[in-house]
Amino acid sequence: MPVSAPCGGCSRAPGPSNSPTTLRRKPPTPSPGFATMSRNRSFLELCRCFRNDPPKAPDWLELIGLANQTLTTPHLIEIVRQRPDAVPADLAHCVETIFERNSQRNDRLLAQLGEALAALNARGITPVLLKGAAMLAESNRDRRGRRMACDLDLLVRPDEVEEALDCLIPIGYRVHDRSPPDVGKWWLDLGRANDVGMIDLHVSPPGPAFCHGALADLGSHCQRIKVGSGAAQIPSRACQAFILIMHDQFQDHDYWIGATDLRHLLDLRDLASTAGFDWKELASFTVGKLARNALETELTALHELLGVEVPLNMRRRIAPRLQQQRRMLQLRFPRLAPLLLATGLVDLLHYRVEAGSQRTQMEAHTLPRLFPRVDTIRSLLALLREKRASKI
Repeated sequence: MPVSAPCGGCSRAPGPSNSPTTLRRKPPTPSPGFATMSRNRSFLELCRCFRNDPPKAPDWLELIGLANQTLTTPHLIEIVRQRPDAVPADLAHCVETIFERNSQRNDRLLAQLGEALAALNARGITPVLLKGAAMLAESNRDRRGRRMACDLDLLVRPDEVEEALDCLIPIGYRVHDRSPPDVGKWWLDLGRANDVGMIDLHVSPPGPAFCHGALADLGSHCQRIKVGSGAAQIPSRACQAFILIMHDQFQDHDYWIGATDLRHLLDLRDLASTAGFDWKELASFTVGKLARNALETELTALHELLGVEVPLNMRRRIAPRLQQQRRMLQLRFPRLAPLLLATGLVDLLHYRVEAGSQRTQMEAHTLPRLFPRVDTIRSLLALLREKRASKI
């Protein structure tokens, strides 16, 4: 259940003198420049909360607002439970309420997933669970309650699409949206009245095709898992992490515009903290310098912001470190973001080579283009101005 504002408990009047610390609003910030620096500080303080290391005297209203924007509020349940002395009573009540409501919503999503899988299995289709659907399926209720899920991503073979629709439409699903015909990445959104989320049907992993060369045989990285009355294929933890990173970095364009998806960064922490997580397997999925730079940029953020012990050889190269510094710089000084798009030029030639576009092949006899097209720059500038859920 995405939450756009703190719950009512966060605005209560101060309680009696013998009550735990209560939430108080700090005076308004005096200038836009100060406000952006305050926002940067609040982001770093929120990350400290997720490391169970609460800052001293933070602006809790700013923190809960930022958690709501990044869809990470239920994750604060850990610090509420582990450090009750450090969290205002009103904030604790707010987080507990949101956590419980999110747990109930995810219970419904899990039941919805099991029903859809059973219908697909009856026709011999065993889809691969992607992103949040995979995490939902293999987490216990307490872990599920921490993650705000938007939809259920299922991957089927291209030749199974029509049959999959024949399975889902009879149980009430209707096509809500689909990929435009001129877009290479095919997807289909299916919705049903009274459900809490949609089913997103895919025929390939998210992100550009050149990033997934090592996943041509995705099934070899999966194992079968039971979900309610149905069954699905679920990728290994390392494979899930790679798919999630490529989705954010390229499908959502975070790598080019310097955005951070804090909700997915917490997902990566959960995946990496499981016993036997294979960092070498994760590194083996990268094909080319661009995918490696994108992967290691995210792993650098994972280490610096959430304290995950990422192997040194996966976070010490210059290009990923510069990209992470660029992210933090534009978070502190948002007006620099358009200028910092130039850092993408470092990887522009890598992109043109690895994407292998027809235009690049046709112009192989000409000098390589050193600058992006005007319409590309306009699109990225538009993304910089757009407020996107979970992104910062």
